[in-house]
This record gives sequence, C-alpha cells and structure tokens, in this order.
Amino acid sequence: MARFVDRVTLHVTAGAGGHGCASVHREKFVPLGGPDGGNGGRGGDVVLVADPGVHTLLDFHHRPHATAANGRPGQGSFRNGANADDVELAVPEGTVVLDEAGEILGDLTGPGARLVAVRGGRGGLGNAALASPARKAPGFALLGEPGDTRDLVLELRSMADVGLLGFPSAGKSSLVSVLSAARPKIADYPFTTLTPHLGVVSAGESTFTVADVPGLIPGASGGKGLGLDFLRHIERCSVLVHVVDCATFETDRDPVSDIRALEHELASYTPALRASGMGTDMSSRPRIVALNKVDVPDAAELAELVRPDVEAFGWPVVEISTAAHTGLRELSFLMASAVEEARASVIHTAPPRVVLRPTAVDDSGFTVETDTGDDIDPADGPAWRVRGEKPERWVRQTDFTNDEAVGYLADRLARLGVEEALAEAGARPGDMVTIGIHTFDWEPSTPAGVAALGGGVVQGNRGTDARVGNAGYAERSSAAERKAARKDRRRHRDDAELGIPSWVDGGDPYDDLVADDLITEEDEG
Repeated sequence: MARFVDRVTLHVTAGAGGHGCASVHREKFVPLGGPDGGNGGRGGDVVLVADPGVHTLLDFHHRPHATAANGRPGQGSFRNGANADDVELAVPEGTVVLDEAGEILGDLTGPGARLVAVRGGRGGLGNAALASPARKAPGFALLGEPGDTRDLVLELRSMADVGLLGFPSAGKSSLVSVLSAARPKIADYPFTTLTPHLGVVSAGESTFTVADVPGLIPGASGGKGLGLDFLRHIERCSVLVHVVDCATFETDRDPVSDIRALEHELASYTPALRASGMGTDMSSRPRIVALNKVDVPDAAELAELVRPDVEAFGWPVVEISTAAHTGLRELSFLMASAVEEARASVIHTAPPRVVLRPTAVDDSGFTVETDTGDDIDPADGPAWRVRGEKPERWVRQTDFTNDEAVGYLADRLARLGVEEALAEAGARPGDMVTIGIHTFDWEPSTPAGVAALGGGVVQGNRGTDARVGNAGYAERSSAAERKAARKDRRRHRDDAELGIPSWVDGGDPYDDLVADDLITEEDEG
C-alpha cells in the first residue's frame, strides 16, 4: 500500500576534496626535473531539486542518508584529480528545507528549483601549484578539505489554490471527489482523511487546484490531533473554504461555532513561512463558507436558520450537497473568481540580481579571542582561539607530519597577520592557541611576530626540509657572511698559505714535492 510522507529528517554528507600530490619530475639525464604534483579534485555537492513528478517524501523516509563521492587525488606529471559528481535528490514541489534549529534554508516552489544542501570540500593543491621563487621545489602538498555534513528537515506543503477547512467528517473529501477526478477515501467515521489529496477543478475558463487535508479539531494549532499536518498544507493556499457540516449529531456544535473554532485555530497558528518572511498571514486570505449536507431535511432547515449569522462574517455563503450535487456549480465559480483575484494581486518581482559585497577594508578575515572552553585548565596559563574561514581552512589542509608543510602554514598565517594579532591580544610564547580542531603551543616564528612582542624573543624555526639535512632557517648565515666567504675562497693564495716550503726559506722545494708524491725521482733527474 502506498504511503504519503510529508515530513522527514535527512542526513546529508558532501564529498571530501582529493589530496594534492607531492611529486618530482623524473627523466633520464634530468637530475632535477622540478615539482610536477597535480591538484586534488573537488568533492561532490548534495543538491535538492524540485521535481513535478515526485509527490511524496517516502523515498527519504526509507533512505534517510545521502552521501556524495569524494574527489580524486592528484598525481604526478601535472595530472589533476577528477572532480566528483554532484548528488541530486528529487523532492516534490512545495518542499521546505529547515535546519536542526528550525530555520528555513530554502523553499522549493517552482519546477527545477535547486538548493545546495551541503557543499563538497576543496581539493588540495599539489606541489607544482605551490612552487614559487622562494620555494622552488616544495616537498609537500595540501590536503583535501572534508565535505560538509548536516541534518535537514524536509517538510512538504501542498501547492494548492484552494484549501478546504472543516471538522472531521464535514464532507471535504466528498466535495473534492465530485468537483474533480480525485478519488480520496470516503467513510462515515472521523479522520478518514489522513493524508492530503489534491484535485484539479475547472470552472469556465479557470482551472485551479483544491486541497483536501486532514480534519481540524480544537487545539490543533498546539499539535493536537492531526492539526499541524492540516495547517501545514494550507499555508500556501490563496483561498480558504469553510466546509460546515449542517447534519452533525453532536448537540454542542452548530455551524457558527464551528467556523469560530476554525478561525481561532488559524489565528493561533503562526505559519513558518510567514515567520521567516517568505509568506503571508492566513487571516488576510479570502474565505468562502459552504453549508454542506443540505440534502438532509433537518440540515436544510438548520442552514436556512443560521445563514444570516454566517453572512455576518462578511464572506460569501453557499448551500451545497455533495450527495445531490446541489450548489456545486455556484461554489466552483465562487472559488474560481476568488482564485483569479488572488492571482491578479500577486506582485511579480524581477529575478533577483547578483549582489557583490566586497570585504571591508578593515576586515582582517579572522578574529582572536580568549578561549574559555570546558577543556581549558586555567592553571596551564591563558589560551586563545583564532576564528576565521581562511585560517581554519588552511589548518585543515595542512599535513602536520611534514615539517615543510607546517612552515608553509606558519608563513601563510604570518602574512594574514595572525601573529601580530595574537601579540596585540596579550599572547605570550608558550600559550595555547587553537585554530579549528588543532591546538598549538604558540612560538613566534616570523620577524613580525617577534617585533610585535617588543624583542627579547628568539625567533623560532618555521619548518625544515629533510632533503637539506634539517637545516633550519634560523641557523642560516646572512647574505653578507656568505658573500665574504665566497670572496675568500676565490682570492689568490701564496705558497706559505698553501703550506708549500719555498727555496727562500732555505729548503729544497724538489725534496718536498717528492716527499708529497707530487713528482717522482725520475722527473727530478
């Protein structure tokens, strides 16, 4: 048996980016071919797409997890990894996407409307892309970013022009069945309708849709009965029709009190779309009152008796009978007229323009704040946390098993101004600094960071490269010292500096040459 599901929780995970490749070109007779590592591919996104051919969220009820593929890693010879394909999930028109906190992320109302639920991670750069005049042969590559993951709530809200209001067994399903080709379940017990049904109605040149939704009872706006399911599906209806049961056997009910009870629930219910600025208040929508079951003599007398009181609400009133097909033509044309007026009053806005908001000139892209987390022990000294998209992404993409990669991260953070900001905030060497999920013992590693602390701090090592014997930048001689050493190696040296005795000193140079095996006795003769 087919099931109608209009609310599900969906767990979505985007694909991770592929890692960059650290490779050196190798070719015969080419000892130093240079870096040739390719970039990693982008991870796949998870995208929700409104599809007119989908009418329920049942598929997500049975399969609540959606995961996109990861990007391929880069390879040598400048081969970039392939980007992963996006995963597109078809959802019904009228699906509203909410996050865990209940905030609306998107409203998929038109065919083909798209919403990127989670984005895939960026691929890491290979060492070929990281090469620069100062770092000609990087021995590292950047890691791919992990994809986003989140839990979403999907709610289906019917896309109908007319919504039928009424107590259980008021005759809403029967009305839809005689006005359209829809065939909802009809029975003589309350809450026969458990799921909404849509019917297409034609009246003259107008064609519109009518929604038959579960019945309403007092307290529905607070979640009693099926009220929330009922109210959710009439949020988008432009016209509301009160279907009043004039042949009810309940002595404490009458048409006027039924209408007032329904209006009280509508006033107590705050549509989520209106609360988010994406909809309008239901109290402003046109109403029509249909006094149903007038084929029953007692019901006809009651309808005639209460009609003046019902007309006092200021809405059109029509007496109908779904069994005898009485008043249906008048009702359908009233609904068509109200729908046409509602459609004409809709303001058609121009397509949204792309708005570029450049970063402010005083926006550094990060903030430094005191870390007061539960896992921070005050006895260990002050702790700091750096927040920002760039530094957190750079940390995620760093391979901390590679000293050169750590040095590259330190250079990037220094260029961004993180060290100066930490010093200005009061950080001292040895303090704990957290960026993303990683915590470091901060040591100034650039001249700017050392200068910001007022001197007296020894500059640390920004990272070493195992290929050059773990020689750190801090121990490297200055340019003047290297220039003086080069000139000293090239200058002319006499015999005394070379350690060769001269005949001026009373020695025999030939004896010294023979002793040093520089010439033989035959050469001397």
